[in-house]
Amino acid sequence: MAPRLLACFGRRGGAATAAAAEDPQQLAAPGPVLVELFASQGCGASPEADAVAARLAQDSAAQEGGGAGGPAVVVLAFHVDYWDHSGWKDPFASSAWTVRQKAYVEALRLDTLFTPQVVVQGRAHCVGTDQDALAQAVRDAPRYPAPAMKVTFQRPSPTTLQASFTGSLRSRVEGGGGASVLAALYESGLVTDCGRGENKGKSLLNDHVVRRLEKVAAVREGASARKTVSGTVQFALWDGFRAAKCGVVLFVQNAALQVLGVQHFDLPDNV
Repeated sequence: MAPRLLACFGRRGGAATAAAAEDPQQLAAPGPVLVELFASQGCGASPEADAVAARLAQDSAAQEGGGAGGPAVVVLAFHVDYWDHSGWKDPFASSAWTVRQKAYVEALRLDTLFTPQVVVQGRAHCVGTDQDALAQAVRDAPRYPAPAMKVTFQRPSPTTLQASFTGSLRSRVEGGGGASVLAALYESGLVTDCGRGENKGKSLLNDHVVRRLEKVAAVREGASARKTVSGTVQFALWDGFRAAKCGVVLFVQNAALQVLGVQHFDLPDNV
């Protein structure tokens, strides 16, 4: 496949996003809240949590599209692998996502891993099926301006998606140890007929499933909100990849795992 270059701005800004970093009023505008769902197809309660997270994302999109108030939300679902020994192997599970959840357990000073768990903005958590607690956590979460990043997508090979980012973070890096700029490639509209385990006989629908997570750049502590940040990542693609079902979420996370800004990108259909 010949390499293709496609440029894309975040869904919440279009071509104006690049200029927003120079506008003090836009600089202070609050951006989305990141909601991370840790779940498994092997967990009997996870399908309900998937539905709760999907409704939250849909309601947020509807509010934003209609001009109503309320915080915008970006959802990412990380499928953990520690349920895979219980009768059903989740095809989207990864040990890396289990490691990520364990890091939150330590950062939030929790006693144990469990599913379904939701972590909001890297600062609060609740049971993924508790819709009221999740809504409250989103309302209480600190909101930061969305980064003003531009991305260029390229397919250097049929099995690789390359994403090159450049722009400003629009939030000062808080907390000791600096921060990481991360990019998650997710997939929605996944349907799995579960043949074993706690969800045996069910047709499971999964949205916002993280397939890849890569580090775009490292940023030092105290870095200015106007600092230009650039980086390129390569996502290894999977059989059946379709750009129309996928998106990219870029977020800034400090050493304490607190999220300091979130930006969403749709993928061009022809990438």
